Amino acid sequence: MHPAAEVYQALLERLDRWFAEGRAQAPDVIPCRSGCTACCHGPFDISMADQLLLRETVARLPPEHRAGILARADRALAKLQALAPEWRAPWDIAAIGDERFDAIAEALSDLPCPVLGSAGECLAYTGRPLVCRLIGRAMITLDGRLLENGCPIQDRFPGYAELDPVPFDLDALEADEVACLEAAALALRGTPGSAGVETTIAACLATGG
Repeated sequence: MHPAAEVYQALLERLDRWFAEGRAQAPDVIPCRSGCTACCHGPFDISMADQLLLRETVARLPPEHRAGILARADRALAKLQALAPEWRAPWDIAAIGDERFDAIAEALSDLPCPVLGSAGECLAYTGRPLVCRLIGRAMITLDGRLLENGCPIQDRFPGYAELDPVPFDLDALEADEVACLEAAALALRGTPGSAGVETTIAACLATGG
């Protein structure tokens, strides 16, 4: 795996430990598990570091899994482009604007993530993007910011929505993320100046991306 991807993966594991701590507090309440795909639909933005880690992770999968993911990514990207015909590689969301992208995301809200397997499992779980790791528990940062739980089905499980937020040093993670974004931009585009570019999982993985 690319060294920059390894560094970023280690950074994201801080969030995995945060979620594990939160889940341990209410193991019978939180439904997050392999096969639950409630938050795995619709396009969303991922960072340059997410793109590098995801590509590296998918590249290491068994050929049959990798081929299925790439085919689904191609189909998903075609649906995105059908709604924005002028959108082209390198699929920078800034090229169409946040408002246009939000409208596309809403229109394709039922579109499954390309890395979902036939049983609803994430085939690239260890390399999933940062935002995927934030869903499932509310977070309270050390400076008092509240990030609400983004689980779309939390109201179906008694007590889930009422769980107290779990503390996390998000400022420290975001500070360390800067170097990861620049390293990923250098690896993928040859310049750290592209560190702020965001795209979708489908565009990141599509064979024509």
